[in-house]
Amino acid sequence: MSLLQFYSPPLPHYINSGLMNYSQGFRHVNRHNIKVFDLLVVREGCLYVGEEDRTYEVRAGEALILRPDCHHYGTADCREDGSHYWLHFQTPGPWCSASCHAEAPRERNTTEESAHYSLYNARTFSLRLSQYMPLLQPAKMEELLAQLELLKVNAHLDAVRFKQQMLFQEVLQQLSASVHRERPASQSTACAEQAASFLRAHYREEITTGMLGDCLNFHPVYIARCMNREYGCSPMEYLLRYRIEQSKLLLMQTSFPIARIAEEVGFNQAPYFSSSFMKLEGISPRQYRQRFS
Repeated sequence: MSLLQFYSPPLPHYINSGLMNYSQGFRHVNRHNIKVFDLLVVREGCLYVGEEDRTYEVRAGEALILRPDCHHYGTADCREDGSHYWLHFQTPGPWCSASCHAEAPRERNTTEESAHYSLYNARTFSLRLSQYMPLLQPAKMEELLAQLELLKVNAHLDAVRFKQQMLFQEVLQQLSASVHRERPASQSTACAEQAASFLRAHYREEITTGMLGDCLNFHPVYIARCMNREYGCSPMEYLLRYRIEQSKLLLMQTSFPIARIAEEVGFNQAPYFSSSFMKLEGISPRQYRQRFS
């Protein structure tokens, strides 16, 4: 299964959409490098489409996403009357196909300034969509696309354009759900996610790698390998970063002394908290608080 992987923020955004009804003998148009992603959702009949050297037969209840940088063409005439929705979208963020090996950064700053100028460091997350898939809820997808079609007449209004973008995010959720049904999480991914959830839930407590292994029923070395693959850091590094993020909230939202904040987020010693904060943020906790005072 060919996958497209999008890294957000920023999120992919809706551009335009429509409904096409066609008769027997219709053939998909021949196009090169259209600069936008083209989502096709078939309602009736079958659409015969090629992208570069790959060919697809997209039937009712199925969807196909054509890439913006490829050659698309019809591979055969339609053998019966049919109809399909089309939707153009684009992303200003990075994306890749499943074959690419470059890993986008898990975290990045919201500006070119250092991270301590903002309350939060922006974290990327990946959205994986299959290029060709049977839809998990075809009726729900058609309902969303029909709503987008009805909104087009008032798309000159800001409130309507905002509604279009919200509906499109629901379309992406439907596409993503179809992928997850076909591609259940691997054991290593599930292990990393379980470890991260545990660390986030118990960050105020004293945690060791042995304790983590006992709670998850995985060997600590295996957990570390899974987390490095999924998050780019060890469990203890992940825990440290999460504790620092929670401390930034307390520095902003409370007048607690630094020692109490250190204790609240799981540090036994305030000096270690301050040195860890300085290492990750480039300034001390007190200086960080003063920037927002």
